[in-house]
Amino acid sequence: MRFIVSSLASNVPDPVTGVRRTPHEKVHNIIDQAVTAERLGFDGYGVGERHGEPFLSPAPAVLLSAVAARTSVIRLFTTVTVLSVADPVRAAEEYALVDQISGGRLELIIGKGNDPRLFEQFGLAEERQWEALAENYGLLRRLWREEKVTWEGSTRPPLHAVTTWPRPHQEPIPVWHGSATSTLSTDLAARYGDPLFSANTSHPMEQYKALVDHYRERWEHYGRAPEDARVGTGFGGLFVARRSQDAFAGFRPYWEATAKWAAGRRGGSTFTSLEDAVERGSLLVGSVEQVIEKIHRYHEAFGNEVVGVGVDLLTEGAQREQLELFAGEVAPVVRRELPSRRP
Repeated sequence: MRFIVSSLASNVPDPVTGVRRTPHEKVHNIIDQAVTAERLGFDGYGVGERHGEPFLSPAPAVLLSAVAARTSVIRLFTTVTVLSVADPVRAAEEYALVDQISGGRLELIIGKGNDPRLFEQFGLAEERQWEALAENYGLLRRLWREEKVTWEGSTRPPLHAVTTWPRPHQEPIPVWHGSATSTLSTDLAARYGDPLFSANTSHPMEQYKALVDHYRERWEHYGRAPEDARVGTGFGGLFVARRSQDAFAGFRPYWEATAKWAAGRRGGSTFTSLEDAVERGSLLVGSVEQVIEKIHRYHEAFGNEVVGVGVDLLTEGAQREQLELFAGEVAPVVRRELPSRRP
């Protein structure tokens, strides 16, 4: 099992102290968090793309370049890149540059976005989001694999014999497909033979499992060997403690605060309480043993090879405590019991 830490750079008041970081403090907190993750032996660090308040991550390539300069071995993820509203030519150039800066450590997770504000902001009709994602990804793949690309489509002006520069350090940069709501994304991933990353945050396990199952069905439909399908999954939040009741008490202020924020409500969570979210959803809140058991339970359902966790809402001290406890007592057990099949 591989473990990544990710951030959406959501800059909201701390539910415990009421203090809101300045944008400068928040972006440097993200960079410091990535450095801590590498020191503790996590396999990857991710930055998601979000536009508008309260998020400070409209350009993951910029933040990941700063992370690359402060780290040396940890893999760098975009969680996710909203490719439906991006120019594939610029995306090919910018992320190839990040890949060069990092020495070939970049992995993209692409998606169509789940914030309605995106479509008005970038001039994309909401009903065309999936079509735009598929078209833009097809072009991005070609730009990273071919030179002198000639192309014509509906999302940008035509290209004639275009070679983007710089070329990626990796040949090519790995791309995962973010999956949250639709079989269109799972089919797209299977069609191209790419791995799938389940968002797995706002709804019960069964909803996301149905999408993972569809991905595996389509994978075989396209003539691929079942054992080659790859799945990663995010978890809705992390708060682990020696005693379960301490974990619930520590995480409860954050849970209650996110339920009130507009950015949190856009996820459409169906859970009625913290206890309900832990019982039916993916929150990793509880004792060390409970968190390990839950990761096993999701692995049995999803067959995932990657676990993504986030501690972004916590204070800096709590972030370090959670990452240290997870890296020291949860990750080693899971790695031993669920060894990775490939690097």
